[in-house]
Amino acid sequence: MPTKSTTAFRLISGISAATLATSVAMPALSQEDWPSDPVSIIVSFPPGGASDLVARLLAAELGEALDAQFVVENRPGAGGTVAATALMEAAPDGHTLMLSNLTPFDVAPTLFPDTPYDPIEDFTHVSYIGGVYLGLFAAPSLEVETFEGLMELVRANPGSVDYGTSGVGSWGHIVSETFKSLTGTDMVHIPYQGSGPMRQDLRADVVDLTFDAVPQNLPLVEEGVAVPLVVMAPERLETLPDTPTMVEAGHDLVAENWLGISAPAGLDPAIAETLDETLADVMAEPEVSAQFDEWGIVRREMTGEEFSAYVAEQFDVWAERIAASGAQ
Repeated sequence: MPTKSTTAFRLISGISAATLATSVAMPALSQEDWPSDPVSIIVSFPPGGASDLVARLLAAELGEALDAQFVVENRPGAGGTVAATALMEAAPDGHTLMLSNLTPFDVAPTLFPDTPYDPIEDFTHVSYIGGVYLGLFAAPSLEVETFEGLMELVRANPGSVDYGTSGVGSWGHIVSETFKSLTGTDMVHIPYQGSGPMRQDLRADVVDLTFDAVPQNLPLVEEGVAVPLVVMAPERLETLPDTPTMVEAGHDLVAENWLGISAPAGLDPAIAETLDETLADVMAEPEVSAQFDEWGIVRREMTGEEFSAYVAEQFDVWAERIAASGAQ
């Protein structure tokens, strides 16, 4: 795991020892003082995407609940490392947060050896928001409607079936390599520049299969232009109740793109507790819960400590998958 000291960002320079000795000590920001200024929520994607919509919904709800201003700041680029680096460098006073997700914390540090932060030590992972899971979808022209049917086809015709992912090094690509290893199958990878063009080609019968996030494919399933074969979730999804999981198919493969709220390392535990409790209240509101359901975000209870441990656990899981996939 990459490491980088953040001491340089935490020092106050230019103050002499004599000045420190004679100055009046400033009290630390307390739970009661927070938030005293507008709070920025950094998003590692451009405006308009699913993560951006989640951040803006939470910003509005948190602002109302805490009687403060929460603003969304989009900082896309470099697999989310631009946003995560900005978070690491911010003051740990609770006024800079991030809608954290799988890629910058559990994938990028392994894919990019020069990532300038440690995904665990340099952050306070405050709250788990929810996650979306990966699914395997087939074009109707492939004429398979079940996972078992696909296995029969590809094992009888190795190298004849192709599949798309949103790009080399994407979570779809990494998981697809794990999938092929677990199932002992030989399929041809077609990397796309994003999931949008890939779904267009699935609709047009240009590509046989796609490894892609479940929520974005539900409209295609409803239209009959995508056949869900299996989902990489721990249990069946309410949005695809008739589609089995990889666990049911006999393979221990779960792939979640999680969302959370993270802060710089050193955040006051009292502020973290207030933020975590407020987020729990916000996400329990019927309107917010219904919106999450519409977006296909699966929720489960997780404490702040459990969330931080989950991020660390997922780092190890994805490091192993990346090494096995050969993704660079």
